[in-house]
Order: sequence, then structure tokens, then C-alpha cells
Amino acid sequence: MDLSLDQRQLCDIQGRLFENSVKAGFDSQEFIRTFMTSSVASHLDDTYDRLQWMGEEYLLDELGDEAGGFKRNGPLYDQEMMYWTGYLYRYWHYLTGESSRNIYHQADAETMNTSWIGFHALDPEMAVERFKEMS
Repeated sequence: MDLSLDQRQLCDIQGRLFENSVKAGFDSQEFIRTFMTSSVASHLDDTYDRLQWMGEEYLLDELGDEAGGFKRNGPLYDQEMMYWTGYLYRYWHYLTGESSRNIYHQADAETMNTSWIGFHALDPEMAVERFKEMS
């Protein structure tokens, strides 16, 4: 699947958002769950929403406000893994049209973390197909 430039940019923004959560010291599992089930993620799933162009720092603030803050005493995943996870989740949405919430129920934070080693070198479309076969 060929994504548009706008879609690729949103994949990158979401990847950087996930990466920034590690830099801020937020519990990675909790951050992923919180984001993927949030209204912020729902806004990104829309065809067009103003939040899509606010950048990862703004999105992190919006998510923090919605969640009432983030835990800092849980596991911190690798920054590259978190970027890949954020990017792939958004790509998955564009590929299938599924909501972030539904995608998370198929591949939660732990699944993404344990699969990263074997899946990160795959084409994103192939990685999504593998996750769908596993669920």
C-alpha cells in the first residue's frame, strides 16, 4: 500500500509521540494502552481533525490532560521500538481502516514489544498481516 505524504507524516508524528513518552520516563505499557484507547487516538483516526497537525509535543500534552497524567514507575521500552510501534499502529489504521482501540486489542503493548525484534525489519504491511494472523 502506498500512503500519501500526509499519511506518512502522521505515521511519523505518532512514532515520535511514542518515542517521546520514553524520553519523558512514562511507563511504556501504560502509555501505549492509554493512547490507543484515548479520544486523542480517535481524533487521529478521523479523516481530518485539527489534532492531526498539532505535532507530537501538543499531542502528548493533550493525552496527558485526558489521562490525568502518566505513571513513571513501570517498564520503559526501547526508544526505537516505541517509534516503530507508534508508526506501525498508525500505518495499520490506514491499511485496514480499523480504529486505534480495535488495533490495540489485537496487538497490545506487550505483544508489540516482544514482536519488535522479529517484525521491525519487515515491510509495515507484512508486519500488520503477521499481527492479524496472530490475533
